[in-house]
Amino acid sequence: MTLENQKINSRERCLAAIRRQQTDRTPRDFQAEPPALNRLFAYLGHSDEQRLLRQLDVDIRHINANFPSELEIAAGVFQNFWGERYKYKDTPWGKMREDMPGALAGATTLDELKEFHWPSADSFDYSDIRRLCRQYKDYAIIYGFADIWQRPALVRGWENMFIGMVEHPDWVHLLCRKFTDFYIEDYTRAARTCPGQIDIFLVISDLGGQDRPLISLEMFREFVAPYLKEMVEHIHRLGAFVMFHSCGNIHSFIEDFIEIGIDILDPIQPVTPEMSPERLKADYGDRLCFHGGIDLQRVLSGGSPEQVASEVRRYCKILGDNGGYILAPCHLFQPDIPPENILAFYSMPEI
Repeated sequence: MTLENQKINSRERCLAAIRRQQTDRTPRDFQAEPPALNRLFAYLGHSDEQRLLRQLDVDIRHINANFPSELEIAAGVFQNFWGERYKYKDTPWGKMREDMPGALAGATTLDELKEFHWPSADSFDYSDIRRLCRQYKDYAIIYGFADIWQRPALVRGWENMFIGMVEHPDWVHLLCRKFTDFYIEDYTRAARTCPGQIDIFLVISDLGGQDRPLISLEMFREFVAPYLKEMVEHIHRLGAFVMFHSCGNIHSFIEDFIEIGIDILDPIQPVTPEMSPERLKADYGDRLCFHGGIDLQRVLSGGSPEQVASEVRRYCKILGDNGGYILAPCHLFQPDIPPENILAFYSMPEI
């Protein structure tokens, strides 16, 4: 089925792409780290984000509930409601978060993990969700920032998490269980606030390094897949699609993602040949929608506007053939990307 010659709005365009239908053009998404956004605003001479999204013909809007503010627990050290800890590194355009071992990095017993002050969805404020859904009714809406493995690792500390998967698997399962239960409740409350209006729920867990996965397929199937499957099945029961985000080389997990029921794979970082758009489309294009892919490390940060536009055309042609692609970079825009390259990214209305 094709919608190429039909007049459709942004929401319809995105939903068609997810269902792998050809549309009038490739749908677009936009997300940037705050310093990158500040740099772009300085270049444009305004700081109106919605105006920017309209100017770039972006088809998606990201929303979330309001959550508790971070606390400064020591000089320059901050902690969020989960117990993730981090500092802020200065850039010419603002501060960037730099993670450090979290609140449970020093825990030595299972009881310490159990007795931690775990957050409740009661701490989230959903009062603005209905207004945002009305405001963005013509756009595809993505909600949330659920994580069922990576953020537990940040709270526990990466080294402790990796060791725990071997020496204390019950500790790791406890952590993943806490996060999964929280986000199932969070997503349920958001969906009930504006039934049928949230199109996509996001689930995140970075599983890949630059050239290989961070964990084995066996460990993925033990410590990640069961919780990811719960999230996917629950989101589908809420009547929405699932976007799963994992950076790096995650090729060895993709068949499992499909079996679990992932609808959209993000950010398809082009770090190895098997993560190229040609390979991904050939192997999985009839079973997945792809989101992202445009290289940050070389093309967007170091290329010319013409090179950026050429790479965008390449991805839209390959991954967008017969639908199944949403244009986005392979992560949030970073502050080292020239504003001219971000504008070139969205410069071709026909894509």
